[in-house]
Amino acid sequence: VAFWALALMVLAYSARAEIRVDISRGNIDPVPVAVSDLYNDGPYVTLGQDIANVIGADLSRSGLFRNLDKDAFIQSPRALLSLPRFADWKLIKAQLLISGRIRSEADGTVLVSVRLWDVVQEKEMLSLEYRAHHSNWRRIAHIVADDIYERITGEKGYFDTRIVYVSETGSKLRRTKRLAIMDQDGYNHIFITDGADLVLTPRFDPTQHKITYLSYFSGVPNVYILDIATGTQKLVGNFKGMTFAPRFSPDGKKLIMSHANDGNSEIYEMDLTTNVTTRITNHKAIDTSPSYSPDGQYIVFNSNRGGSSKLYIMNRDGTNVRRLTFGRGLYSTPVWSPRGDLIAFTKQINGKFHIGVIRPDGKGERLLSESFLDEAPTWAPNGRVLIFFRQQEGDSGRTRLYSVDLTGYNLRELPTPHDASDPTWSPLNVR
Repeated sequence: VAFWALALMVLAYSARAEIRVDISRGNIDPVPVAVSDLYNDGPYVTLGQDIANVIGADLSRSGLFRNLDKDAFIQSPRALLSLPRFADWKLIKAQLLISGRIRSEADGTVLVSVRLWDVVQEKEMLSLEYRAHHSNWRRIAHIVADDIYERITGEKGYFDTRIVYVSETGSKLRRTKRLAIMDQDGYNHIFITDGADLVLTPRFDPTQHKITYLSYFSGVPNVYILDIATGTQKLVGNFKGMTFAPRFSPDGKKLIMSHANDGNSEIYEMDLTTNVTTRITNHKAIDTSPSYSPDGQYIVFNSNRGGSSKLYIMNRDGTNVRRLTFGRGLYSTPVWSPRGDLIAFTKQINGKFHIGVIRPDGKGERLLSESFLDEAPTWAPNGRVLIFFRQQEGDSGRTRLYSVDLTGYNLRELPTPHDASDPTWSPLNVR
């Protein structure tokens, strides 16, 4: 799977305007935004409309913006090449306006110019240009949406990202599971394994070039690393017993995982350069699902060493183990936020499953979802949105991916061609 190449030029930022969105508040009223088609008189006839539609869809999906109906627009994309007639946009209650144009060049590249306007203050907020081959138009649109999101919220966007997950087909008794990769909005979907062997728990490395996962290759469960571009698969270590729940260190140089032997599960760290393996935990209880803090200094994991499955934090070398959760219910699949401020988890209580978050000091626990089965959260790279998988109750057992923001209000299903589980969200693409 080849990565996109894209040249990016940031031309200018105008003076700060007044429109801001506080993304920490729950159930806010979305900001009304008018996303005009980009003016385009070149050979790629629908490109201006296509890019505008993806920008609008990204912003809307965040839950912070509400797209206004294009049929209500008075000023045309061509007329917007000069200054907007702000009175026309105020008439339809727009607070933000996005406009721009596309210039096509003979070699197949396009120059995409985008401007963001504060309609209320009648000021330009952002002016950008992007140059790329016209076939990369979807990525251009995602980058535009990221820049607009950051300009309005003060936080990095998360639209120029991808998701790896386990695609599931077949009956409950004969399930075929394949690794699949797609853009965060479900487009550019590709299967990257053929389904011959069961695969579980994929995780990106920091560069997005590799994925670690559990595979039952030849019926034996082991951890592997897959190079996405070449399709090369490499066995990690040669453990006696079962290895599972792998995850890269923040610098990508080490791999942390669980290893079960003689009924006991411990946490190990492996140096990917030297292949030297270090045992991190040494306890008669089950220790599993480790996840590094963003600075790599700490590890969160779940263990039943206190009698039932709870979350624990320890130093990277396994010292200073301290219990994180004390509430009722069973806790599992912890994952540290890229911001370092929260840890997401799965919680089972009163016959229901929840996705929740808690601070690393054990305070501020909040549950963001509830269903028959919600499991395996993964963070957006800006630490503001989570993806997880949800299985429906009943004979169908339909399993799909969902996203939810930290307020718990903006719950949305992500489109996948088949059942889906075990998602992992990539870091931001390198520009």
